[in-house]
Amino acid sequence: MSNQKKQIIMNEISFWKQNKLLPGQYCDFLMTLYSEGNHSDDEITGQAKKAIHNVEKRKKFNLAVFFPISAFVILLLLFTIQFEWVVIAVAAVFAVSCLIGALYFAKRNHLLAVMLQLATALATLGVTLKVSTTYFAGNNEMLYIFLIINCVFWLISGIMMKIIYFTISGILGLLVIISAWIYFL
Repeated sequence: MSNQKKQIIMNEISFWKQNKLLPGQYCDFLMTLYSEGNHSDDEITGQAKKAIHNVEKRKKFNLAVFFPISAFVILLLLFTIQFEWVVIAVAAVFAVSCLIGALYFAKRNHLLAVMLQLATALATLGVTLKVSTTYFAGNNEMLYIFLIINCVFWLISGIMMKIIYFTISGILGLLVIISAWIYFL
């Protein structure tokens, strides 16, 4: 058996021992068997923790990056596909599922919850812009109203959940949109 395979097995055995998945005597026996009597418990334990931690960290990062990229792709689809209602429905379902995911992961995984919140905000903004440009074409008042609704949603979400970036985005968005609406009247 190659050294790499033995190391993987020994890391797993060390993980089992740390988490009490097997009795200590069994783990010691298996460790001695696979290391051929040449192992140090501290060295194996440190390597096992490091390997497991890196894998979990990579999974969380990949999952956290997936949702904003998906939101960006859906945002692109909103303005490139001809069947508006299909894309609007897909983006709306994506936004709702991201919102549910953000609520679910709020206590468990902070990074993932933040990314889901941002994906929800992006998808919601895209849906409202697509609805405004498709069904209210040329009606700038409806566009401003939809954008104000989005900013109010961000502001309320930021205040209720104590998220500073949503609060700031909501306030700045409201100021910019209202001033632009007054300027272009």
